Amino acid sequence: MGLFKTNPFGHNLFLKKWLIRILAVLSHQRYKRFNKLEIDGSEIIRSLPDTNVLFVSNHQTYFADVVAMFHVFNASLSGREDSIKNLGYIWQPKLNMYYIAAAETMKKSLLTKILAYAGSISVERTWRAEGKDVNRQVKMSDISNIGVALNDGWVITFPQGTTTPWKPLRKGTAHIIKKYKPIVVPVVIDGFRRSFDKKGLRVKKKGILQSMVIKEPLEIDYDNESTEAIIEKLEYAIEQHPSFLKVISEKELLAYEEENKQRKWRKT
Repeated sequence: MGLFKTNPFGHNLFLKKWLIRILAVLSHQRYKRFNKLEIDGSEIIRSLPDTNVLFVSNHQTYFADVVAMFHVFNASLSGREDSIKNLGYIWQPKLNMYYIAAAETMKKSLLTKILAYAGSISVERTWRAEGKDVNRQVKMSDISNIGVALNDGWVITFPQGTTTPWKPLRKGTAHIIKKYKPIVVPVVIDGFRRSFDKKGLRVKKKGILQSMVIKEPLEIDYDNESTEAIIEKLEYAIEQHPSFLKVISEKELLAYEEENKQRKWRKT
């Protein structure tokens, strides 16, 4: 790779590679030593094409979630089986990987600007700005930039647009899916809210079991399914549909615990 090669957004890939390497080294122990990250579904990552893949996930912190995904996705591509053991996987990171983030968040400090250079597609939120509720039009340039990123590689999005659980998904995600027809891969995370502060920069509590489950790509009829139907499908896939708030029966709880035991045995 040449020293001056850039991606479609004008970011120097040599610099981006080194930023990702450094950030990975600095953050690795957050998921391996202070807390443990349990992963399921790395084989799905290896089966995906190099471009036009949209990862859709629930959201628990501003940055720890997406940093963990950079670790897991790169480790999986390097042949790790549900593991981020041995950091060598980050030496040749996937450089055409992006994540959608609020523009105002990514401009707040030098650190957030560095994180932005490592892969963010900054968009203006249409419902909130500077801590206040707003109502403004979607910027077409934001939608176009997401399309450019999908055409170049993989994009991670958190369609609730907030770290508060059970909030409705933004319909913009469904419009993006219908417009660009990406492969849609659901990701469900847990434990990050208990491990880190809201920004995901400071370890709040140690010894927390974090989890990341990568699910099979969704079957979507891009032309005929309505945005509402796609949103509902996403809500179920990332386990943020209102029905998940119901009281879990003892039978369901036992089945869930047994499933976790089986997953644990498969990893040992």
